[in-house]
Amino acid sequence: MARIRVLVVDDHRVFAESLAAALAAEPDVDVAAAGSGPAALRCLERGAAEGRRFDVLLVDAELGAGPAGTTVAHAVPDDAEAVVDGISLVNGVRRAQPGLRAIVLAEKDDPRRAALALQAGASGWVAKDCSLQRLLAVVRGVLRDETHLPPALLTGVLRELTEARKHRTDSERLVESLTPREREVLRCMVAGLGRKAVAERLFLSPHTVRTHMQNVLGKLGVHSTLAAVALARRAGVGPAEPLLAGDVVERGGQPA
Repeated sequence: MARIRVLVVDDHRVFAESLAAALAAEPDVDVAAAGSGPAALRCLERGAAEGRRFDVLLVDAELGAGPAGTTVAHAVPDDAEAVVDGISLVNGVRRAQPGLRAIVLAEKDDPRRAALALQAGASGWVAKDCSLQRLLAVVRGVLRDETHLPPALLTGVLRELTEARKHRTDSERLVESLTPREREVLRCMVAGLGRKAVAERLFLSPHTVRTHMQNVLGKLGVHSTLAAVALARRAGVGPAEPLLAGDVVERGGQPA
């Protein structure tokens, strides 16, 4: 019997462990759990190194969210674990491992975030309170290259995707106004890298990187890193390279 390797990623430990235990009871499923984005990346890297890649990633839509549900993405101390939000995690791992299928688990229907998840490479958006049998059907479905969305979300997601296409041309024009170096910096920002990590990646000083980041924000006509990343994604700008567990990421509005 072909076995399905599943990685559950959720920072609510009780939920993650309970779901992992329920899935592990299936005769054809091997499952592991991770409590953060960086921990998930380590599991994926270890599995790939051992020749035992995961097949499906189940990731919390609100992974790394703050108290009000806002995405946590600011610079953290070098000795602290970086925070990676759910959709960024999907984006990074799908680029690193194209064969991996990602399913986002959500507590509520949200057409905008569901559309972002699909654009990041997710194959499904599933309610956290769905039945185990429903979740298993989605897991097996995405492995057949199916895309799964709740019927109630279809209209809203299509509207969001159509609106995104309308904005893409303007976004592309703004990105084209950047210099080659500024585009490199923008791609690092899309990858979630903080100023120190960008400086190390591009062999620049942190001061120079800060200047480039400010120039990027000015040319794109936005006032925050998150807004620049959103515009870059609309323009089809991908991350510099897949996120690594040791990279420093950013939170909030301004470059750290």
